[in-house]
Amino acid sequence: MTSPTVGIDDFTLYVPPLYLPIEQLAKARDLPYEKLNKGLGLREMAVTDALEDSATMAANAVLDLMHKSDLEPSSIGRLYLGTESALDGAKPTATYVLDMLTDHFADSHGPNCFLHCDVVDLTFACIGAVDALQNCLEWSAAKEGRTAIVVATDNAKYEMGSTGEYTQGAGSIAMVVKRAPRLLAIDPDFGVATRPAHDFFKPKRKVRKQDIIAEVINLLPDLSAEDYRLDELEEKLTAGLNVKGVLDCNEKYLTLHKDTPVFDGPYSNEAYQARIREALLDYRRRHRVPAGKLDGSYAALAFHLPYAYQARRMFSEIYMEELKESDQWEDFIDRNNLDVPCADDYKDREAYITKCSEFLRSVTKTPDYQQFVERLIAPGDWASSRVGNLYSGSVFLSLMAILENGLNKDYNLAGQEVLVFAYGSGSKAKVFAAEVQEGWQKITRDFDLSMRLDNRQEIDYQTYEDLHRCKLTDSVANQCEGGFFLADVHDREDDSEGARHYGYTATAIAY
Repeated sequence: MTSPTVGIDDFTLYVPPLYLPIEQLAKARDLPYEKLNKGLGLREMAVTDALEDSATMAANAVLDLMHKSDLEPSSIGRLYLGTESALDGAKPTATYVLDMLTDHFADSHGPNCFLHCDVVDLTFACIGAVDALQNCLEWSAAKEGRTAIVVATDNAKYEMGSTGEYTQGAGSIAMVVKRAPRLLAIDPDFGVATRPAHDFFKPKRKVRKQDIIAEVINLLPDLSAEDYRLDELEEKLTAGLNVKGVLDCNEKYLTLHKDTPVFDGPYSNEAYQARIREALLDYRRRHRVPAGKLDGSYAALAFHLPYAYQARRMFSEIYMEELKESDQWEDFIDRNNLDVPCADDYKDREAYITKCSEFLRSVTKTPDYQQFVERLIAPGDWASSRVGNLYSGSVFLSLMAILENGLNKDYNLAGQEVLVFAYGSGSKAKVFAAEVQEGWQKITRDFDLSMRLDNRQEIDYQTYEDLHRCKLTDSVANQCEGGFFLADVHDREDDSEGARHYGYTATAIAY
């Protein structure tokens, strides 16, 4: 029996209406702009407005997708969401999205229009939405008539002044998954590589109560925490059964969760490079695809991009292995006058490893590699330069960018494959091929990536900092096209403490 064709029928992108030019951030941080722009490919950073979060961005993306694809609420069997910007430790962010959509369609389709739609969050750093996609591909293939929506939504936020700050971004990408897709056909049998790592994570952080009290006392004038018996005070705040406040609770420690991660940039790059290579090997094993066929077998390569030029910098090792497998390595070395390091020439292993890293950088500077980049990698990274890291949506933005680039350059992509490299810290990579379908131009024409990015509002550095510090309670955008927004968060200490409520505005409004 032949398996039914399943894949992605359509895409839509929601990007916040605000952006900060990277040049402004570079100036504020006293960083060389050329290094960020020419070295990492950064131009603009998407910034969430004060009344936006991962749920509103997802709901706006899904609503746009439903209108574009003329989808009835009752026809959607699944809404699977990939995110690492979850709003709750138990309640899926997808339930907030479904709540907004239900309210929106209630008048026209009834209050139970999404009652039989299965929703869930999948979290594995930046690869969670790819996990959701694979799951929904298999579900759609299992029975005719099944339609799923997969949505990736994240706010990539780092501590100010950290080495991750200039890679920040935000947005949401939604896609329709079904049989006989109009855009991309995908075999659900992905290549995968998983190896647990602490390259990037968002831990639950334990803080002693007396440390918090001491910090507050020391901030007050003419007071010192050494003058107080903090251990006795801490014991008093832990005793009893009643919870009368933030500090007066049952536990000795307070547990904090921050939107910003703990991360090791160089280690994360190493994990990224190793996992995508291992996942590629597994993909080839599963599909019996020989090595040495990347250049010439695919229309383009799509990547998860923590920053726009990540793939250009990280792919050199796989590129080198491809040349060796296709018996082009010796000619490449001679043509580019490269000196290949030999382990026998180095007594110090660290010195050899350093030399190998330098050699790989020299490979990326050769005309051969630059041509490879322009053909296969650059078509998918231009949008990332203008948005920043979308975490779970980044690899899908790369796919959308490849298709819009092909449309703008009048390429005939129908019948060709795009090879997709997804990565999530922690760490896991997946590799799969997406075959472009006949008539893809009609669907891609409505992406409007460039138009959406051109029609955003530039903000200055101080506004960015105020938004980052969560100091603003009103929207910054001069106007918006309408959509979902965060109305309030219940702050009273009762059974609904922390509940989030959302609203919708149908027309453009000025603030």
